[in-house]
Amino acid sequence: MKKDFSQNLGFLGLFLCMVVTLLALGAIIYFIAVRGIGVLNWNFLTQVPRSAMTAGGIAPVIVGTLYITFGAIIVALPLGLASAVYLCEYSPKSVVVNIIRISINNLAGVPSVVFGLFGLAVFVKFFGFGVSIFSGSLTLGILALPMIISSAQEALIAVPQSIREASLSLGATKWETIKKIVLPTALPGILTGVILSIGRVAGETAPILFTAAAFYTRGYPKSIFSEVMALPYHIYALMTEGAHPDKQRAIAYGCSLVLLFLVLFISGFAIFLRQRQRSLHG
Repeated sequence: MKKDFSQNLGFLGLFLCMVVTLLALGAIIYFIAVRGIGVLNWNFLTQVPRSAMTAGGIAPVIVGTLYITFGAIIVALPLGLASAVYLCEYSPKSVVVNIIRISINNLAGVPSVVFGLFGLAVFVKFFGFGVSIFSGSLTLGILALPMIISSAQEALIAVPQSIREASLSLGATKWETIKKIVLPTALPGILTGVILSIGRVAGETAPILFTAAAFYTRGYPKSIFSEVMALPYHIYALMTEGAHPDKQRAIAYGCSLVLLFLVLFISGFAIFLRQRQRSLHG
């Protein structure tokens, strides 16, 4: 009887935590939606900013956000996956490898502004890429690396060792086993890390403030070495540096709502791929 009471109390606590989390999320979405829904229309999504960013739309800002986000994932995913495969499948068990794993976990907790300063010093200044999409993508890619490596490692470790042994016993090489058996099985878990990384990368302001974002540019970026407008910095600029706060505040909330929908859309597509992969290998 006492055990059942403790169990029910634990379930009640978990349920209350879930309710509080959902209420907080709903309150944030409602707060942004009420203040930003009024400016959303087709022109707002397809036109360029005009009249000191008090009129027009945010099309270049959306495009810039997509460029930087996908650029960061293109940088981080191959490097993160390769690092996780090496650490889980090839590296010997040693103190050095354990230190590397601990360092990766600690790197995930480094403030994003530190990554921004690193990108400014290395990519913008040292390599001479300047304030550009390329510099911003590299910086955000490094920021996303720890999360992708950690989630990929967990996914690879979760693959039963017996599957590897069965493949090797049938004459497959270690690389063939990893490529054709281990990675497809671990892919849903790897995509979970990618989904989380997309959400963080798309919403970061500090790193792109130093490496990629411009307060205002005319039109769309012409190359990966162009400055770009991005939603996180655009929201910050409208709320803190605008000359017409009454008009720009509503636009900032509209941009926040668009950023929220953009992250949800990209994450939803990644979740769809993950579920599809699970069904294929389930």
